[in-house]
Amino acid sequence: MKGGRLQGEDTLWSGMMSLLRLSTIQDRLAGHQPRILPVDRRHAAVAMVFREEKGSPQLLFIRRAQRAGDPWSGDIAFPGGRLDSEQEHPRKAAERETLEELGLDLDRAEYFGRLDDLCGATLPVLVSCFAYHLPDTHPLQLNHEVAAAFWFDLVGLLDPQRHHLACFHDNGRRITHPAVDLLGREQAVLWGITYRLVRSFYQLFDIPFGSEPVLVDARP
Repeated sequence: MKGGRLQGEDTLWSGMMSLLRLSTIQDRLAGHQPRILPVDRRHAAVAMVFREEKGSPQLLFIRRAQRAGDPWSGDIAFPGGRLDSEQEHPRKAAERETLEELGLDLDRAEYFGRLDDLCGATLPVLVSCFAYHLPDTHPLQLNHEVAAAFWFDLVGLLDPQRHHLACFHDNGRRITHPAVDLLGREQAVLWGITYRLVRSFYQLFDIPFGSEPVLVDARP
């Protein structure tokens, strides 16, 4: 037993660590045929950005600034935003928004591929997600839309002690949704469409991640 885990758990974690290498991530995404949905609602695009730190792949998240009227205000998310026009390619939109929000130029990153498009569970939005590897990192320059940015270890995201069901308010309803603690207790959690994008990424490796989000009205 190491670090509070049984030997079998150590073997499981070692197996996941061997899968979650940048070379394997690149291969899986390059071979993935993404599901591209018809655009029949607001279209947004985000960037899933990886780096390697001490041999361990990490994923870049932001925490959105608190803004009145913004349904994603204060949420943990990937950098990105709405397309400027119907003619703008979603990948270009993800890169443009990442540059605007973080001062991060993805032209110098290695493009890995595209994940499946997802539709919002409660809002009429379609989100496309594009994955990149950043070979070297520089200080990020956050604009007014972003309160914080941080990197998180891919294996650490799988820690079951971080996963739980959380209550949220939506249009006067209280709903429960699977969530992941990334910043500590009483802080913003990973949930919603960003949670679903992370889950779809791990599904490329047949690695279980949390549970399928099911919105449940939690009113008595």
